Amino acid sequence: MLPCSIALRVTLSCGRRYNARESIVRVLNMECSVRWVDGMSFVAETGSGHLVAMDGAPDAGGRNLAPRPMELVLAGAGGCSAFDVVLILKRGRQEITGCEAKLSAERAEADPKVFTKIHFHFIVRGKGLKPEAVERAVKLSAEKYCSASIMLGKTAVITHDWEIVEA
Repeated sequence: MLPCSIALRVTLSCGRRYNARESIVRVLNMECSVRWVDGMSFVAETGSGHLVAMDGAPDAGGRNLAPRPMELVLAGAGGCSAFDVVLILKRGRQEITGCEAKLSAERAEADPKVFTKIHFHFIVRGKGLKPEAVERAVKLSAEKYCSASIMLGKTAVITHDWEIVEA
């Protein structure tokens, strides 16, 4: 068992342009370290101090003990978007009691096996939820707020739909 460490540094930039000559950009730094455990198992430690295990499929030398890294990318996009939907609906004073994002994705057959299609299906639960409010929340997440899905949209066709369950 050989120890291996990969340090990842991701820089996210966001800004608002005031005029053609002046731009204000705020840079947010995010850090993560990924450590090889053994076989094809890795443990990531996020900048906020949380651990995430990853493992490969048995045919790739893994033991199938944890999600694959690309599964975590897809889960991250689902979590990011669901977070937005819930926050937008709460701020809109909707009585939301639950939100589930079900994602299905297709990947390219050849390396790099990027996502080529991703579909988000939201199941939103609540009392008297307005369909236009749910539609707006999903649209705002998809087009403005969800960094993960907007980034994945550079290689994948992303579609969304939603349903409301009265709870």
